[in-house]
Amino acid sequence: QMGLEITRHENARDHHTSKFSSKELIVRRGQAFIVTFNGTEQPEQSLTFIAETGPKPSKLAKTQATFGISSTVSKESWSAVLQSTSSNSVSISISSPPNAVIGRYKLSVQTTSSGSSSPASLGTFVLLFNPWSSGDDVFMPNKAECEEYVLEEFGIIFAGNKNHINSFGWNFGQFQGDILNICLSMLDRSLNYRQDPATDVSHRNDPKYLGRVLSAMVNANDDQGVLLGNWSGNYEGGKSPSSWTGSGEILQNWKKSGFKPVRYGQCWVFAAVLTTVLRCLGIPTRTITNFSSAHDADGNLRVDEFYDASGNHLDRAADSIWNFHVWNESWFSRSDLDPSYSGWQVLDATPQEESGGIYQCGPASRNAIKEGDVDLDYDCPFVFAEVNADCMYWNYDPATGKKTLMFSKSTVIGQFISTKAVGKDDRVDVTNDYKYEEGSTKERDIFKKARKKLGLEDKFDPTAPTPQEIDQKPDISGKFKVSGPLEVGKDLNLILVLANLQSDAKTVHLNMTAWSTVYTRRPVHEIWKDSISVTLSPKEEKQFPIKISYTEYQQQLTTDNTIQVTALCHVEGGIQVLVQRDITLDNPAIDIQVLGEAKVNKEVDVEVIFTNPIDTEVMDCVLQVEGNDLLRGILEIDKNIGTDDLESNSGMRQHFLLAVTWEASQCNIS
Repeated sequence: QMGLEITRHENARDHHTSKFSSKELIVRRGQAFIVTFNGTEQPEQSLTFIAETGPKPSKLAKTQATFGISSTVSKESWSAVLQSTSSNSVSISISSPPNAVIGRYKLSVQTTSSGSSSPASLGTFVLLFNPWSSGDDVFMPNKAECEEYVLEEFGIIFAGNKNHINSFGWNFGQFQGDILNICLSMLDRSLNYRQDPATDVSHRNDPKYLGRVLSAMVNANDDQGVLLGNWSGNYEGGKSPSSWTGSGEILQNWKKSGFKPVRYGQCWVFAAVLTTVLRCLGIPTRTITNFSSAHDADGNLRVDEFYDASGNHLDRAADSIWNFHVWNESWFSRSDLDPSYSGWQVLDATPQEESGGIYQCGPASRNAIKEGDVDLDYDCPFVFAEVNADCMYWNYDPATGKKTLMFSKSTVIGQFISTKAVGKDDRVDVTNDYKYEEGSTKERDIFKKARKKLGLEDKFDPTAPTPQEIDQKPDISGKFKVSGPLEVGKDLNLILVLANLQSDAKTVHLNMTAWSTVYTRRPVHEIWKDSISVTLSPKEEKQFPIKISYTEYQQQLTTDNTIQVTALCHVEGGIQVLVQRDITLDNPAIDIQVLGEAKVNKEVDVEVIFTNPIDTEVMDCVLQVEGNDLLRGILEIDKNIGTDDLESNSGMRQHFLLAVTWEASQCNIS
């Protein structure tokens, strides 16, 4: 009869797993952990250990290991080394190889004197990737980056548009409650596991394999994965994607429902949940936001947008340009490619296009994207287009089907590519890690190289514009300027600036529209339209103020707070000119103040102040607060917020008082 005692706290500290709340032993591969046996009367040399994982453990598949006590640690295989002995206990240091399969293991022991009797079970432990170990594929030399990209449970995600970048907090919560078990069950629900469980488990030593499998499992397409996407603007039957504040609630809901897809997600939600899962398993991961992100549906590295004669953006193309798109980067070496392609790898769980027959994307080497090596695994052409595609803007006549190119641009796509700084909440721009400087010769050479590798240079494309269309020059230029605040509840004031580029007068007929959109720039509701005719003297510049009142857009706005304003300029005797701008309105701010000093394990009051910006009562407001180790679960406070009697229309200030016990963490309030 043997008892096993695991010094969990020491192992957890050494293995950077002390943030997990589980009582189970959780350790990282390629590193020793200590177990102590009580009550053994066997000489330690007679002990043989068996560690096994998956439904059909096998030595050949590296899902089973048998090893005895040895004098030294093996770098290549599982091993056990005697640490210390006393009259009634033995401490043994067990090491796994740095390329061991990750997951939940059963550990058992057999003694030579027991002959052919069954091994005695010692219990289970979970083995994770180890970015602190130089032999691991996910090894990250910078310790501060390990802290941020594996251990940090709170993050900042960037959104908005290229003219107006905003950000919001997200609670990844990878160490909370049952999240590790949910992540492991996610692997066991994948299509690969269902088709061949033993082979799937044997590949779980490989971060590129797991990253690809999980990019499929985080979306619900194909496999009843975690999140169902919805970009319609109508979120009945579920939660609006913008109302989530953390991954924990989503993953718990998925499990509680019997693994039915959670409604609803959009790109940042998919990316945030994938961040949680990969950090939980030990793969360094971060979220990346790409502004003016191309969705190139037909793989020609070109995005086509169509507008009718009134200036309405037509939702008729499979291609689109999103205000922003969020994906992931994970850090690991690429054993399948040249070493220069190791490092940050792009993974994308948002279901956009099929890859290998299902909705998954990556890992695509970021270095391969920058160098135009789009022939390398996985999904490099799609990711390359997201940051590099050329844009074509067409006037389309639905009656005749005729399309006319208005203009093309090669510098619109892939701007201000952003991620959170290590150890602080600042934005870091990583655009130069994805491509050479926009407009430079090198950038154009890489674009041509990518086209050539995809066979696009030599292939006739009947949908492409002619060189004559591309070379045509407009007679006028135009732009929308913002005049005043971009806030929900305030009127939207813009100035349309038109300039005559020629030395003779030009008559221009303007059709202007404003539509509410979702952040993918898909039009949802028309808000406003107007038409005017103007004459511009030679080289003259004129300004036209535009006001769209709050009452005009209030009922039409989607939860993304995005409006697209367009002016289609019909120039007499010249080509049409399209002027457009995407507007993102900010929600009213929430002011948070900690009252008094915050001390670990002591209650502290936090005051949350929200000011109603409009002159009518706001009904059915919910203040949602979550914070790891601060609050148990998510706190929701329901409230109606009125207006004050002041004519200044500054709105009603609503104070909420929260009592929080501080256990060294961060809070996310929305």
